[in-house]
Amino acid sequence: MKKYLVLCSVAYSTICIISCNGRTGPSGTAQKNLEVAHSINQCFDNKDFSKLGDYIASDAVDHGGENGDIRGLDNLKSEFEKSVAGLSSQKTEIVKELADDEYVMAWSHFTGTFATDGKDHKTGDKIDMNIAEVTKFKDGKASEHWVFLDPKDIMKMMPPQKTDSTKKM
Repeated sequence: MKKYLVLCSVAYSTICIISCNGRTGPSGTAQKNLEVAHSINQCFDNKDFSKLGDYIASDAVDHGGENGDIRGLDNLKSEFEKSVAGLSSQKTEIVKELADDEYVMAWSHFTGTFATDGKDHKTGDKIDMNIAEVTKFKDGKASEHWVFLDPKDIMKMMPPQKTDSTKKM
């Protein structure tokens, strides 16, 4: 009976060790995807998009473009450069992120300061918003991207509406 208990105990321990195999956290592919996502954020924070091709596929699609989908690395790079041209001291802080071998989902806090006047902002106005992003990866590069903004942050970006005080109700 003792031999049977010892044998069962050894078998159970072996199964536990094999099933747990000491692995915690994301897989190697998921970790690489996270690193690529962080590198893309750094491009924005540093306003340097020269290495974007290392992180984004040439046929990538950004579904969060101001006027719809932005297709292709060159178009993405051009849009990204325009989006940060009038900003200074922008910074992206990751609040929470999740990753697997195909997607990275990140909740980020973005801050910055407008360096120039625009149609709906003045030099020195601050940006402070939360963003949720989903990025799809293929062969180690971002291939698709979606961005979701808090409605109150969207409203802050809208120009003030002129009202006609002479209208009668």
